[in-house]
Amino acid sequence: MSEVAPASEDRALIDRFLEMMAAEAGAAKNTINAYRSDLALASDFLHGRLSSAGGDDLTRLSAEWLALSKSSVARKSAALRRFFAFLADEGLRGDDPGAALPRPGASRALPKVLDHADMDRLFVAIDARIARDPPDPNDLRLSALVELLYGSGLRATELVSLPLRAIAPDRPYLILRGKGGTERLVPLSDRARAAVALWRAEVPADNPWLFPSGKTHLSRIRLYQLLKGLAAEAGIPPERVSPHVLRHAFATHLLAGGADLRALQAMLGHADIATTEIYTHVDASRLVELVNARHPLAEATARVDAKKRGA
Repeated sequence: MSEVAPASEDRALIDRFLEMMAAEAGAAKNTINAYRSDLALASDFLHGRLSSAGGDDLTRLSAEWLALSKSSVARKSAALRRFFAFLADEGLRGDDPGAALPRPGASRALPKVLDHADMDRLFVAIDARIARDPPDPNDLRLSALVELLYGSGLRATELVSLPLRAIAPDRPYLILRGKGGTERLVPLSDRARAAVALWRAEVPADNPWLFPSGKTHLSRIRLYQLLKGLAAEAGIPPERVSPHVLRHAFATHLLAGGADLRALQAMLGHADIATTEIYTHVDASRLVELVNARHPLAEATARVDAKKRGA
């Protein structure tokens, strides 16, 4: 082990690291809390000498994680690697022992996704509602909610807490403050803006929220309930539909349609491209079709096949 660092020094350096994560990396509060817990536990195991730990110390620490799931080990390793990288970048130690930490390659479960036919069924159910004369304001609200979830990939909390004037009729995007307080530009389809315009006409002009409810805005729980009711009406098992599932559908369908992964990352507000990469689970048959249709050798193969048929 390298030079000794007392427990108080560990705490101070962990605090400095987490301040950097919040201020510069824009880490969410839950991420900060998880990193704080993981770093504090590691410091306790190493008797307050985490910040000066060497490779052998981290090997012993890793052995204590053998009974944990791959996802837990991956999270702990990530927290420690970022901590040691921070210490090295700040000149607080001359080396970075992070290479001694395990990389379990934790598998991430694929998100639940609705296909295009499922989405069509949801919109058919909504259209049938708002076709009534006059339409129920609650159905206009539901239409706006679903159009924004599927058309822009908003998170549930971001959606229900939108200010009344967040979406302008003549502006095909909105500026959103998401996780970690970071701002991002979110594109808006013509359909979404039209649905919002119809709903906003029902909202009192002096109300601060686009989707008001009582003295505040619509709750996430109520949003879940509305979507599950719509799913049942559309003939889709309600457990398959949620705000997050519609966000997943937005991302998956956009990527399958040819969207750039980095652009999708920006639209979704992901801090790490690895989070966005989970949406690359495009159907294998579509990939084969794409290669056969677009690859430069596809045309040459077609000519060879034609010659064989003519022989």
